[in-house]
Amino acid sequence: MSSDDRLPEIQEIFRDILDEPDLVLNRHSNAENVPDWDSLAHVNLITAIEKRYKVKFALGQLQQLHHVGDLLDLLDQKLASK
Repeated sequence: MSSDDRLPEIQEIFRDILDEPDLVLNRHSNAENVPDWDSLAHVNLITAIEKRYKVKFALGQLQQLHHVGDLLDLLDQKLASK
């Protein structure tokens, strides 16, 4: 499964955490252009993604994330190394 194939799954997590059932994400989505994506929501999103995919992100890795596409690529790396 590629990162683009995971986008719908990630989108569902975002919809649930942000309570935005009609939210549509793309690889360029970020905290500036997604309503209600603040620092607390970010922590909840990362936690939910870690639980869903049974991975753990290091703080340094999270600091490098600027867009949903970056998150998808990092998730691909984590899953490939399992």
